[in-house]
Amino acid sequence: MADATLGGSTEAISATELAEIGLRCEVDGEIATITLDRPERRNAQTFATWSALARIGESLPGQVRVVVIRGEGPSFSAGIDLRMFTPEGVPGQGSFGTVARLDDAAFEQAVAEAQRGFLWLRRPDIVSIAAVQGHAIGAGFQLALSCDLRVVAEDVKFCMKEPALGLVPDLTGTKPLVDIVGVSRAIEICLTARTVGAEEAYRLGLAELVVPGEELPAAVRDLAAALLATNRDAATATKRLLRAAPGRTLEEQAAAERAEQALRIRALFASS
Repeated sequence: MADATLGGSTEAISATELAEIGLRCEVDGEIATITLDRPERRNAQTFATWSALARIGESLPGQVRVVVIRGEGPSFSAGIDLRMFTPEGVPGQGSFGTVARLDDAAFEQAVAEAQRGFLWLRRPDIVSIAAVQGHAIGAGFQLALSCDLRVVAEDVKFCMKEPALGLVPDLTGTKPLVDIVGVSRAIEICLTARTVGAEEAYRLGLAELVVPGEELPAAVRDLAAALLATNRDAATATKRLLRAAPGRTLEEQAAAERAEQALRIRALFASS
């Protein structure tokens, strides 16, 4: 597995550039592994983190079917880099104070740009897996929630910290949280900013699998291998159906199933 210089329809982002931001992206065949690599700051995230995640998604090699998001060191991600709350901010990136001075349109655009780093993980042509150990706080929790699947270590600590900091979760985490645990439990988790451990996360559906920390890499590899055993086009169509299902009526979903199946059967028998 080697560090990738990602190319495609957007500007390439090199391994060196990613390293300066605190990220790694390694592509091994059909699997891309994105590592938050600032263990000295428990993989805290910045404006540059979110921009780089978006660029990785936009320029992901076409053969990739599974994307794994992980964190280097004892924590997945402790959330927002707290320097962003200071007047000085993160060197070369500014602070929340800088964003606060933007007009409404520019502010909305800035948040939308940050959200792009999270939204692409729901694409139907890939399956995204969060491999989570230790702290997954705020933006870290939302990054895990952006993934299709979450495999967690026994020491995982999920927490939606934003309300305790005077903010709201705005990195696309509120909808998946509500979809998984329901409105009432999501309100309780967010407004108390309490920690959700591994056992509760599994019970609530926030984790598909809980394993000892030392077994996390192997568990993720096994899951990725199982996902890759499925026909790619069928997997893409099925994920597309499942992702859209919560927003449809039963009749609408049944019609979508018919449309997808027509495409699949015609493709399978096109040469016969």
